[in-house]
Amino acid sequence: MNILHTFLNLVAPPFTFISLFLLLPPYQAFKSFLSLIGFLFTENVDGKVVLITGASSGIGEHLAYEYAKRGACLVLVARRENLLEEVADIARYYGSPDVITIRADVSKFEDCRRVMNETMNHFGRLDHLVNNAAITHLVMFEDIADIAAFRQIMDINYWGAVYLTHMAIPYLRYSRGKIVALSAPPAWMPAPRMSIYNSSKAAIKTMFETLRVELAPEIGVTIVTPGFVESELTKGKALNAQGKMELRQDMRDALIGLVPVETAEACAKAVVKGICRGQRYVTEPSWYDVLYYWKAFCPEIVEWCYRILAMPAAGASESDALTKQALDYTGAKYVMYPSSIRSAGGGKAD
Repeated sequence: MNILHTFLNLVAPPFTFISLFLLLPPYQAFKSFLSLIGFLFTENVDGKVVLITGASSGIGEHLAYEYAKRGACLVLVARRENLLEEVADIARYYGSPDVITIRADVSKFEDCRRVMNETMNHFGRLDHLVNNAAITHLVMFEDIADIAAFRQIMDINYWGAVYLTHMAIPYLRYSRGKIVALSAPPAWMPAPRMSIYNSSKAAIKTMFETLRVELAPEIGVTIVTPGFVESELTKGKALNAQGKMELRQDMRDALIGLVPVETAEACAKAVVKGICRGQRYVTEPSWYDVLYYWKAFCPEIVEWCYRILAMPAAGASESDALTKQALDYTGAKYVMYPSSIRSAGGGKAD
């Protein structure tokens, strides 16, 4: 057995490089052809039923509006009923023929079962399941005071998507529908102060890549990787060291720095377009894709940049990171951040 592994250690690398050299050009040409087909024959969601979690604000809210503009029927799920009703009214105005709202906590299995039951009782079908609900934290791992309180991140971000997806599979198989899962760039390029959030998004990516293999060809799977996009997360709403939700815009600024934040409307428009074209992955803004290659080929440089730019000097305050100082000194926040997230008073209130 050891001899066999020794042989593979010697043969596998050159065989792989030669194979990729020969196969990549025709493979990329084939993918380009499939992209053209998707562009020409995009899915018509008029009258189809779309379930969106985390639909009360941010990306989820604007995904609802984009689907509504295309004539889809909507099931909007979130914990804040008053905001859900506002989103539902706007979605109806944009053209959705039927919208129902369900107040639910996706981290609870029974709530997810109730969501699925109410969806099927009302519409009798499901075509797209959009797993969008998520929360984050902005605190260093060693500074967490109550680590058990951070289980809610995995419960909402990961298990909420898993629960609903498992329940939805029979209905999506019948309609030959789609599952949409929102991951994030930290799934493969982990950012400091977000260790458990990063892990939840990596788990989402791996889970739904596995399901793509298991469920094809009856059910399509699109994994969405939004960068810094206008939302409560980029507004600075995150768990503190005690596991309580609060606004920490100083930590938000240290994380984002001079990176431009895209509007939720622009992100949602690109995401829904990609979903309807049957894309396997949607990265928005698309320039974030280049970061994957930096992480894959130069991981030490990426880690060094994070330590120098996003981490404070020894003995300094967490908010003294160079990224935040650069943002404060240049005033770039007023150019690179949407107005809704620049201050604690912007955007929707709880």
